[in-house]
Amino acid sequence: MFAFRLEQLADKLDATLYGDGELTITGVASMKSATKGQITFLSDKKFQNNLLTCNASAVVMTEDSLKYWNGAALIVKDPYLTYAKLAQLLDTTPLPAKGIAQSAVIDSTAKLGQNVSIGPNAVIESGVNLGDNCCIGAGCFIGKDTQIGAGTKIWSNVSIYHNCIIGENCLIQSGTVIGADGFGYANDKGKWIKIPQLGRVVIGNNVEIGSSTTIDRGALDDTVIGNGVIIDNQCQIAHNDVIGDHTAVAGGVIMAGSLKIGRHCLIGGASVINGHMEICDQVTVTGMGMVMRPITEPGVYSSGIPLQQNKVWRKTASLVLHIDEMNKRLKALEKKLLNVST
Repeated sequence: MFAFRLEQLADKLDATLYGDGELTITGVASMKSATKGQITFLSDKKFQNNLLTCNASAVVMTEDSLKYWNGAALIVKDPYLTYAKLAQLLDTTPLPAKGIAQSAVIDSTAKLGQNVSIGPNAVIESGVNLGDNCCIGAGCFIGKDTQIGAGTKIWSNVSIYHNCIIGENCLIQSGTVIGADGFGYANDKGKWIKIPQLGRVVIGNNVEIGSSTTIDRGALDDTVIGNGVIIDNQCQIAHNDVIGDHTAVAGGVIMAGSLKIGRHCLIGGASVINGHMEICDQVTVTGMGMVMRPITEPGVYSSGIPLQQNKVWRKTASLVLHIDEMNKRLKALEKKLLNVST
């Protein structure tokens, strides 16, 4: 268990201390559940009244919220960002593995850095290079000649195929598959002829990938995930896709092949993005967006019909199905009006 004096946390978080700096903090919790010895945070003013019943030893907040609280506090400009850093300091998540399990199968040609941990029944194939402090969970498969950078943590039952490159300090959650074949076939008179996928998956530093996400290897060139990218659970990243630095991809997103997404983009959950096109930097696609054409200017883009009562939706769907007919009638009416006016 981690324990810090409140004044230590203030120093580490670049916060202004208010109250007793000798208080011992052992954990972080929500305002409703926090108890003595724990710290919480207030990031939204509409929850200020919760401070009246809060039992935390200290609260992270902005200066203008102090009047609602009579206990110790850490004063910052952005409480939510500070909460993220605080949670890292007080993180109690165990490592995916500790030490090298006897049941792990490690090829003699694999290179292991210092302090590498490999869990039970993991398989490390020939030519693999694991950097210092790598942590490979139980049941993982690391394919031939794959390189994994220092400090990367991989949870149980992740499969990483051959020749992949994963950077430093990445986090990959359980069930993810990296480097599987892309969906590449040619058609020979109705018969599908498989195209071997000869590219790699190249992942930068400080990337996080959620559970059961699939990132396919490139057909000839590589599939590339930039530095600082975060990808949620159950996403499909197809072959030869390129995702720029610090882009965030929410759960259930499907990306077709040979798509290029810029830096600092936000892709909402369950969005579907067409392949063989480009999305520029700093684009936000809201949830369930259907992106069928390139996006060349930064901004927020949306599509889809919001939820309606079924009887209302049926009328809306009927209107959509008759748009072409309505358009023809409108053009005919415009033509008649033009003839009358002339």
